[in-house]
Amino acid sequence: MKSEIWKFIKSKKGAIGIGTLIVFIAMVLVAAVAASVLINTSGFLQQKASSTGRQSTEQVASGINILEVQGMHNTTNINRTAIFITPNAGSAPIDLSQAVVMITDGKKKLVAKYNVSQHYDLRNGGSLFEEVNWSGLKSTDFGIVVIQDADGSCKNITPVINKGDIVAIVLNTTTLNMGPRSTISGNVQPEFGAPGVISFTTPATYLDDTQVVRLQ
Repeated sequence: MKSEIWKFIKSKKGAIGIGTLIVFIAMVLVAAVAASVLINTSGFLQQKASSTGRQSTEQVASGINILEVQGMHNTTNINRTAIFITPNAGSAPIDLSQAVVMITDGKKKLVAKYNVSQHYDLRNGGSLFEEVNWSGLKSTDFGIVVIQDADGSCKNITPVINKGDIVAIVLNTTTLNMGPRSTISGNVQPEFGAPGVISFTTPATYLDDTQVVRLQ
């Protein structure tokens, strides 16, 4: 029985020839093309994921931190307001020319954008409220007063703040009701990242001998 099986196996010959060679080459080519597609796709997805992750991290980490809000009153209303800001820890540079300031007294809302002519530098000292040309500052504009800027990034045309910079955004708030015990809210919204939140209640009374008050 075994000898018959052995003879049967020995009588079988492999199919060889040009047809078999063509089939083999075709299989190799198909496998190569499939592998190339997979490699290219995986590379593209990796780059896309890396870019998305970087942008997401930048979006989450970036933003504006409000250090303090000061106001100057005329005994009845705060008509000059300064918002001291700095970037959040780990934030990407923020272009303030693309930022928007929104502030409301509950009835009226002020929306202001950067006015390139309202740019001041107090890195060598001085009085903020005396330095600003308030008569030239409309309620729809905000100006910038540079307090700290080691690398000079916060320029007139492109005021960009980065790590360690401190600037004051100045607003003409005459049109808002910011009398005693007024509730004020709003934010400083950068082009990307988290906004700086404004929320305070004005003092119960305004004293003649203290024109500049801390609000937040």
